[in-house]
Amino acid sequence: MAEIQNRLPQNIPGRFFVDDSCIDCDLCRENTPDFFRRDDDIGQSFVFRQPETPEEIQQCLDALDGCPTNSIGEV
Repeated sequence: MAEIQNRLPQNIPGRFFVDDSCIDCDLCRENTPDFFRRDDDIGQSFVFRQPETPEEIQQCLDALDGCPTNSIGEV
């Protein structure tokens, strides 16, 4: 489970975040590129846009559920 105290500072404020346990597997970026990007300096993903519609929220929930390291969290 992602830990809010380990939230990456690159995340835009909001409901979803990525913490420092991200292993850069690319799954979230591949499946939900509208919300997740890679920071090349640290080699980890982060949330660059928060979802707004129910469909977008579901996409981020799917990314959270599919994250192999449970690095995506929800506030």
